[in-house]
Amino acid sequence: MSKAASVAIAPSATLFRRFMAALDQLLRANAQTAIRNGDLPYFGL
Repeated sequence: MSKAASVAIAPSATLFRRFMAALDQLLRANAQTAIRNGDLPYFGL
């Protein structure tokens, strides 16, 4: 008889994932503003 081990799966909306999504949204908004002003978007933090 084999024994099965269960692994707890982290929730899909972890704090780190929410932080990364907010950072991504901020960088996208910054790039869109730069494009609208005729500048090249700044890639980086």
